[in-house]
Amino acid sequence: MPGETSRKRYDGVEQRIGHLAVALVLALTVLGARLWQLQIIQGSEYAARAERNRLFFQRLASPRGTIYGPDTRIVLADTRPACDLVLVPAECGDPQVVCSRLATLIGIDRPALLAKIEERKKEREPYAQIVIKQDVSKNELTRVEEMSFALPGVFTIVRPQRRYLHGRTAGQILGYLSEINEEELGARKPRYQMGDMIGKAGLEKVYEELLRGHDGQMLVTRYAVGTPQLRTDPWGKPYVHTDSYGRLLQEEEQYRRNPIPGQEIFTTLDIGLQAKAESLLEGKVGAIAVLDADDGKVLALASTPGYDPSIFATSGMSKARLEVLEDKTEPMKNRAYQDMYPPGSTFKVVLAAAALEEGAIDENSTFFCGGHFDLKGHRWRCWKTGGHGTLSVVDALAFSCDVFFYNVGLRLGPDRIHDWSQRLGLGVKTGLDLPQERTGLIATPVWKKQMNAHLEPSEQEWYQGDTVNLSVGQGYTLVTPLQNAVMIAAVVNDSKRVRPYLNGAATPQVTAPLLSEHTLRILRAGLRKCVEKDQPPSGTGWRAKIPGIAVIGKTGTSQAVNRQYTDKYKNEADIPYALRDHALFVAGVLDRTPRLAISIMVEHGLHGSTGAAPLAKELIAYFYSHPSPTGLLAKQE
Repeated sequence: MPGETSRKRYDGVEQRIGHLAVALVLALTVLGARLWQLQIIQGSEYAARAERNRLFFQRLASPRGTIYGPDTRIVLADTRPACDLVLVPAECGDPQVVCSRLATLIGIDRPALLAKIEERKKEREPYAQIVIKQDVSKNELTRVEEMSFALPGVFTIVRPQRRYLHGRTAGQILGYLSEINEEELGARKPRYQMGDMIGKAGLEKVYEELLRGHDGQMLVTRYAVGTPQLRTDPWGKPYVHTDSYGRLLQEEEQYRRNPIPGQEIFTTLDIGLQAKAESLLEGKVGAIAVLDADDGKVLALASTPGYDPSIFATSGMSKARLEVLEDKTEPMKNRAYQDMYPPGSTFKVVLAAAALEEGAIDENSTFFCGGHFDLKGHRWRCWKTGGHGTLSVVDALAFSCDVFFYNVGLRLGPDRIHDWSQRLGLGVKTGLDLPQERTGLIATPVWKKQMNAHLEPSEQEWYQGDTVNLSVGQGYTLVTPLQNAVMIAAVVNDSKRVRPYLNGAATPQVTAPLLSEHTLRILRAGLRKCVEKDQPPSGTGWRAKIPGIAVIGKTGTSQAVNRQYTDKYKNEADIPYALRDHALFVAGVLDRTPRLAISIMVEHGLHGSTGAAPLAKELIAYFYSHPSPTGLLAKQE
């Protein structure tokens, strides 16, 4: 029509609409395909994921296995219920008031607790539980319960905790528990989690797999975020009813699996004898090992100073734990098998056995002792200034003549001394079922050359003087008190080497006889004369004599420092403690059942005859006059 203007179309509109339509169709197609993939093809997989997100598996800790003596009447370590105080910030009302009341009632660190509450608020988890104090005492728990009306948000959780019923007694043998570290966790996943307690020493460490048990679990329905908060009833039964955001949760009871307690362990330990041995060492630094000489049962393995493993039963660094860790006397070390000392004259038992077996001497061989021994311009003294005169091997053992064994050692040579030492248990690990046992050292020319390879050739050479020192248990010679017990056990049990063990379920390991009956008879005669004093002169071990009991023994005094540092003192009492000799004594009982093998070492105890032999007498008298762990008296054969 005239006057009307028609709308002007932009060029290409139809083309653009066509492109848009195609794009929409493609997008809807991709979306539809993706929905098909998610809902039809992968639907079951994502449904399972959603279900897993909805469910939370709460672990339930298993009680640790009990450690007994030889039977169930003697409990060394078990698990008891411990009460921890816990606070929920969102339920405590005014945190300042609640924390102040707790500080008054149980002496907690008020600022530290308030800081933890603020941290929970920043993390927006107001219902997350904060541990106020672990293992509260009955008195503390009573005070808190009496004031519960004024302590909103404070409640108790009951959990299993390790208990050591004899305190310090046998503490080093039992070991202790502590939180698992990252290295241990990496090797033990998924059975362990960060924060779990694990055996760190002693039997707790060696038998961790048996004692640990198997944790249980409970299934809880939860929200996408938030951590279920585990609580317990007064009897320790765990339950979950809220998460860290305060939302109610539901437990799937049909999926609960109760924990399986760890296995029990029965030990060979005579706790009465162990306590007696530790009491004899009270105020001293030393060790005592007592074995059943016939099969290697460890009856006592005392070491002082010691520690109470209970101080490690809870997490955190307590004052008592810090004191033990920083103690320079190393109370956590069991010196009976984790420390080494020159054996001194106790080593003469090995020298005599080796020389008789190798034919270097016989029963009638004699050497003259004038109080010293000279070799190529060097002089070695005998402990008896005036000398012992002419004597044979029986008297040399009884009176501990150094000069006699200087001569014997030179006849044997270092290699044969080394060989026989290891056969009888010195300078090799005993195989005890406790961790970190030391090996000891019986030196040879090859060892000295290797050790001094970085020094001048003259320092690498083995000299006859080295053999002289070796012959009396000095120089390059180190053994553990437990190795000495194994050595003397061979003299008691007809010359068989035993493997010491603590786990009563272990199979005894005993070698065939190592010595001839002839050699054994001579050794026993010398060691018996060392203790008996019916015919003068008395042997050096006469203070271990017990009328009516056939005790054998050998004294030992090993130098802690070179004589040049102590010779200037006229009286022994004036020698500084750190410079005094160590006192050693090995003993055995031949005519009782069980037959005992005993090794005693007292650091800086001066003389084996006075510092160690009297302790052996008390141990033997105690053992055969008190009921054994099975309630039976040891009987005379």
